[in-house]
Amino acid sequence: MTLSALPGTGRVTRVVCEQLAPRIGDLGHNTRLIGDAVRRALSDGADLVVLPELATSGYVFADAGEARRTAIRADDPFFGGLRDLLAGTAAVVVLGFCEDGGEALYNSAAVVDASGVRAVYRKTHLWDRETLFFTPGDRMAPVVTTAHGRVGVLICYDLEFPEMPRRLAVAGADLIAVPTNWPLESHPAGERPAEIIQAQAAARTNGLHIVCADRAGTERGQRWTRGTAVINQYGWITAATAGPDAADADTPGGSDGEHGAGQRIVADLFPHLSREKALSPHNDLLADRRTDLYAQESPLL
Repeated sequence: MTLSALPGTGRVTRVVCEQLAPRIGDLGHNTRLIGDAVRRALSDGADLVVLPELATSGYVFADAGEARRTAIRADDPFFGGLRDLLAGTAAVVVLGFCEDGGEALYNSAAVVDASGVRAVYRKTHLWDRETLFFTPGDRMAPVVTTAHGRVGVLICYDLEFPEMPRRLAVAGADLIAVPTNWPLESHPAGERPAEIIQAQAAARTNGLHIVCADRAGTERGQRWTRGTAVINQYGWITAATAGPDAADADTPGGSDGEHGAGQRIVADLFPHLSREKALSPHNDLLADRRTDLYAQESPLL
């Protein structure tokens, strides 16, 4: 397929990410924080807003009871308020929340527009102590058709499994939104954090945009990578925050701290360009796959 045959390739999509610093267990504060971030994004002309994992609840729970006290359902009035905030726009918001699933809790992400909650994805690959509080989701991540293209959704550790972004690419995603909470880990001087390198590789090997929204602040001693990044379909970073040691003086909300504000990035993309998978006149990123081989056992010689 040629670029001229692709619908909507001339449409620019403005993506805004904000590294929020939610307060652990303070649902009221966190939902106000999210509302303020969405308003700022809309004032910047955002078409797609991506916010961190578990933005409604915080992350470093003391126990399952604390997680449950901030859990909400997809029909919670909070999402109705978010829908109303988006009324009259074509904007889409993707954010992480602690989902009340009845007997189980889920680390989930919602896709919301002016019509309401379009999709809820429950994280399928749980990281470390998340396994103490959450049940892993049992359904594949969705691809949501929006006015700005087809948006796939993953959450944090999901991106470490190549099968996940590949499945969304095959399903037709133009862009993958990834709410995340990346704990800060050491890495060699001059190198990007491994999580960002992983995201770049996933974007390149699947020929689509990836938008990762990390978080800010320090929560019960846990610092964060603050690795928010927008990555194009070739695997190159289009926009990124400055990392864990950057000052926050230029961001709404003031300086960093136990509950400090984060940084924001704004990037203009052409998501529909991800539908062109040709690598050369003789190669296509998805058509060249040898699916006839992948189910075979590798010989152990």
